[in-house]
Amino acid sequence: MSQDQNSTSLAEHEMWMRRALALADRAELEGEVPIGAVVVRDGQLIGEGWNSVIACNDPSAHAEIAALRDAASAVGNYRLPGATLYVTLEPCTMCAGAMIHARIERLVFAAREPRAGVVCSTCAMLDEPRYNHRVAWQEGVLAQESGRRLREFFRARR
Repeated sequence: MSQDQNSTSLAEHEMWMRRALALADRAELEGEVPIGAVVVRDGQLIGEGWNSVIACNDPSAHAEIAALRDAASAVGNYRLPGATLYVTLEPCTMCAGAMIHARIERLVFAAREPRAGVVCSTCAMLDEPRYNHRVAWQEGVLAQESGRRLREFFRARR
């Protein structure tokens, strides 16, 4: 397990995750699955995104991809060394792959995704030794809040 225990304080992790949760709320208001993400480097927000697959008619419009695109555009480089991606749900294969290609330093996610999460739920993609970049990761920051939003969202749809 490559769970990361870096020097960033819990309060700072919670601050950025609360921003991601606010973006998840925005996604829900737009009729999307409530997932939000932010990219932070050197204590500064450089990108943000929320699920918009329905609005964009784009299966790749996950919160993480939108946040990575926003960050890359803001810094003028598709590589984001030293950056941390905060997301309200454990990433899928596509999003984890994008983080590796972007050279994200660290992932912090709230809730596990037992069916499609590839960080620790269904496999350990970010710990795979054949990739040329490692993304350190940490789970559980505001997991209950994120999980509650997702449960309520899907309960209302059933």
